[in-house]
Amino acid sequence: MFHTQSDVVFVKGLKVEAVIGVYEWERAITQPLLIDIALETDISRAAVSDDVNDALNYKEVCDDVSVWCQAIKAQLLEHLAGQIADKLLEKYSCDKITLSIAKPTAIQQADAVGVQITRYAKAASSVSTNQANTSLSDDA
Repeated sequence: MFHTQSDVVFVKGLKVEAVIGVYEWERAITQPLLIDIALETDISRAAVSDDVNDALNYKEVCDDVSVWCQAIKAQLLEHLAGQIADKLLEKYSCDKITLSIAKPTAIQQADAVGVQITRYAKAASSVSTNQANTSLSDDA
């Protein structure tokens, strides 16, 4: 299902009604969105303790994403996806997020259209950048 060597907490098919779209008629209604989220995080502590306090709470993630979708009222799925990914990285302890948002009613001839993005926590991307710079200087 996921192509990663890390632990993943995921949400598949979260249904949210939100204002989304660029056309005037879209701004006056809500439309259904289907959201998939994969949060790469270390689950080893929760795996040992069996305590929800040691886990990334997927119910809370779903509640937050639903509220954010309804509050943002984005025109573009790209903007909405970026905003949600940023907020998830700020609030939850995870190294990488892959997020897809689909509009199942946007194109009559398609099951759904949408976007998928991947974002990394700042600390993880800084380490990658530092490792890349070190590798470059070693080759010089």
